[in-house]
Amino acid sequence: MQNIPAVKLGIVAVSRDCFPIELSHKRRNNVVAACKELKVPVIEIETIVENESDALKALDEIKQKGVNALAVYLGNFGPEGPTTLMAQRFSGPVMFVAAAEDSGSDLINGRGDAYCGLLSASYNIGLRRLHPHIPEYPVGDPKDVAVMLAEFIPVARTVIGVRSLKIISFGPRPFDFLTCHAPIQPLYDLGVEIMENSELDLYDLVQAEKGNPDLKRIAGEIAKELGRGNTYPDLNEKLAQYESALEKYMQLHLGASRYVAFANKCWPAFEKFFGHVPCYINSRLAAKGIPVACEADIYGALSEYMSICATELPPGILDINNSVPKDMYAECRKAIGDYELSDLWMGFHCGNMSSACLMNPSTQHQLIMHRLMEPDHAPDITRGTLEGRIKAGPISIFRVQSTPESRLRAYMANGEVLDVNPRSFGSIGVFAIRGMGRFYRHVLIEKRFPHHTAIAFKHAGKTLFAACRMLGIQELFFNLPRGVYYPTENPF
Repeated sequence: MQNIPAVKLGIVAVSRDCFPIELSHKRRNNVVAACKELKVPVIEIETIVENESDALKALDEIKQKGVNALAVYLGNFGPEGPTTLMAQRFSGPVMFVAAAEDSGSDLINGRGDAYCGLLSASYNIGLRRLHPHIPEYPVGDPKDVAVMLAEFIPVARTVIGVRSLKIISFGPRPFDFLTCHAPIQPLYDLGVEIMENSELDLYDLVQAEKGNPDLKRIAGEIAKELGRGNTYPDLNEKLAQYESALEKYMQLHLGASRYVAFANKCWPAFEKFFGHVPCYINSRLAAKGIPVACEADIYGALSEYMSICATELPPGILDINNSVPKDMYAECRKAIGDYELSDLWMGFHCGNMSSACLMNPSTQHQLIMHRLMEPDHAPDITRGTLEGRIKAGPISIFRVQSTPESRLRAYMANGEVLDVNPRSFGSIGVFAIRGMGRFYRHVLIEKRFPHHTAIAFKHAGKTLFAACRMLGIQELFFNLPRGVYYPTENPF
C-alpha cells in the first residue's frame, strides 16, 4: 500500500531521580522483549530521562534513529517536567504508558509507583496543551504494554498521514449535493493542505496524456485485473488515460506534503467531455492507497484517507443509501441472524469500490446517469463503473465533517457486511450495525452529517476514535447500546 506513512515507533523510559533508575531500565528491556515475542516493531531508546538534559539527549537519539512516533514509558514514577518537555519537543505523535508493579513479593525497593506518576504527568500534559494518546487502561506488565504499543501504531500512522496530507479537488461541489460542502478552515487546523482546481484543468491534463506510450501498459493492467469482468475492452485505454493524468498530477503537486487524496466532481458534465464515468479508476487508485472521493467531497476524501491509514486496506466511500425491505428481511433471516430490521441498511455507490472488495466485479454503465444523459441510446459515455456485491465481513463506517461554523466533528461505528444478496445495481451491499436506527436518527440526522460515509474493511473504530482525539476533534459520536440514551432521544 503506497501513499501512507511508515511508522517507526520508539520507546523511551523515564525515571524519577528518587526512584531506582535500574527499575525503569529493566522494565523497558522487558517491554522490548515482549514486543519481539509479539512481533511488534519498536526501536529502543537507550537514554533514560531523569532530568532536562536527559530529555534533550533522548531527543537527539530519537532523531538519529529516525523515530517518528514515540511511546513514553514510565518505568517508575517519572519526572513530569522533563517527561512532558520531551513530548512537547518531539514532532510526531506521542503515547504515554506506565508500568504495573511486578510482584507482591517486591513492593519495597521494587515498587515503582508509575500508577501515581501518570496522574502527575497528566497535569503537565495539560499545562503544555499536549494531545498524546493514552490507552483506556494505560498501566500494564510488559506484554500488556506491548499490546498497547501495537494498537498505537495505526493511530500514529493516521495522525502522521493527516498532518502531511494534501487534498486535491477538481470542480466545485454540485448544487444538488450541498451536503458535501463544508468550510475548509478546519482542514488547515488539522495540518491538511487543500488545492482546489477547475474541471477544465482536469480536462486539459487528461487530453495531454493522449499518445502516452505508457497507456497500453495501464490498459493491460486493467484487463488483467478485471479478467472475465472486462465488459468494455474498447474503453480500457481511455480509462488508462484518466488514471495516468491523476497520478502524474499527484506526483507533480505534492509540494510540501507527502501524501495525497482526491475529491473530484464526477457528473454531470464529466461524462460528456471525458466520455466515461470515473468510478472504476477511482476504485483502482483507492486500492493503491490514493482515495478519490466522489462529488468533490473533500471531507469524504479525508475520511477515506484516515480509514486507509487505520487499516492499511483499500477504503470505500458509499452512500448510506436505502433501507432493507421487510419481505427481504423475512426471507434472509438465517443470514441476518439476530439483527433487527432497523439495524440494516444498504451501502451503495455507482461503481467505485476496489475489485478486491467485490464479488465477481465487472465494468458496467451507470444506470442513473444513463437515464439522465443518454436515455434513448445504448450506454456509451456513462460506461466505466465497477459493479458487484460487496464481500461479507467486518467493517467500520467513519466520517470527519466540518459544521457550517467550522467546528470539526466525527462519528465511527463498527459493523459488518452481511452475506445477503442486495438484489440491486452498483457497488452495493447489505450492512448491519447494532442500533443503526437510533444512530441514524440521533447522530447522522441530528448532527447534520451528509449521506457519504467512509468504509474501513475491518473494525477500526477504536483506532479512528483515538486518532481523532489526538488530532483535537472534540465532538465524537458512536452507536450507543440499548438502554443508553442519546441526548435528543425520546425515552418513551
